[in-house]
This record gives sequence, structure tokens and C-alpha cells, in this order.
Amino acid sequence: MKHKMVIAISGASGSVYAKVLLDKLLTCNDQIAEVGIVMSANAKKVWETELGNQSYLNYPFRYFEKHDFNAPFASGSAKYNSMIVVPCSMGTLGRIASGVSDDLVTRAADVILKERRKLILMVRDTPYNLIHIRNMETVTLAGGIICPCSPSFYSKPENFESMAATVVDRALELTGFELNTYRWGSPDI
Repeated sequence: MKHKMVIAISGASGSVYAKVLLDKLLTCNDQIAEVGIVMSANAKKVWETELGNQSYLNYPFRYFEKHDFNAPFASGSAKYNSMIVVPCSMGTLGRIASGVSDDLVTRAADVILKERRKLILMVRDTPYNLIHIRNMETVTLAGGIICPCSPSFYSKPENFESMAATVVDRALELTGFELNTYRWGSPDI
């Protein structure tokens, strides 16, 4: 089955994770039917600040405005099978956890959860307060997966992007992608 997925990019710090995810999707074209992207205005500003460019404009995926409720993935009938929010701000997490569907990101997350499909929230903030933890519990109980942007180091990443890839690969595999990536106990690839 080819993936129909939504990528939401919030204004949390960690644009490198979104960039690495979009780059990785370019290499998985044979596994993709469709990718829809929703990127907040803050996400664009953070990307430009952290990465020093507007390369988010260069990806061949379909972009949707934050309040475009005519986007196909605003309805379960479009059969998008997964959604990744990367990075996921605590505000976005809180709105998803409380069922507030006031924009396309939270509506798409609500649709993915109600249809029992894969919702991956790549939270980036630290430390967590009790509200964050309870929101993560709520989303988990509703069927979502919290995938913190906590890179692993046993693969000996050589730069920020390869470090971010240790988390991105994990998130993509959680949605069902087949990747050739580092495995604990296996020889380097």
C-alpha cells in the first residue's frame, strides 16, 4: 500500500527535523501516493531563523494553508493513512489532545484519530510540565503516538541532519515506511 500522508510543521524549534523528514520522503517516492503539507507562519519563520533559508518552498509536495478546510485530509473519506506533526509544539499537542479543531492541523489530527489511523507527534520542547504529560497521555489513549525529538547516538551521527534522521527514521517506520536505516546490533549501513 502506498502512503497518503499529512505532514504538519508547527512553530516549535527543531526545523531540522522537518527538513530531514521532507528530504527522506523524496527518497521514498516509490512508497508514496500523496503528501499534503500544512506549515504555520511561525514554522516558516523558525525554519528561516534556524536553517537560514526558505528551502521549504523547494519540495514537490502539495501545500495547504492553515485554515483551508477544503483540503482532502480534512475529511476521513479522503483516506489519508497517516499524519506526522514535526516538530510538534506543546500548543499544537494541547489543541489536538482537547479535540479543538480550529485549523487544518488540528482538524486533520482529529480525522486521523477518529479514523483509527497513524498520528505521530514529534514533540520537541523540554522539560515537560504536568499539562504536557497529561496531553501526551490523552493523545496516546486516543491512539496517537508520541515520538519525542530525542535523537539516538549509538549510530554515531556525524552532523545535525544525521542526528535528526535517527528520530525521523523512527517516525516514518511507525507509519509503515520501509527504510534502510541503522539498527541496534547490526553492522553499519
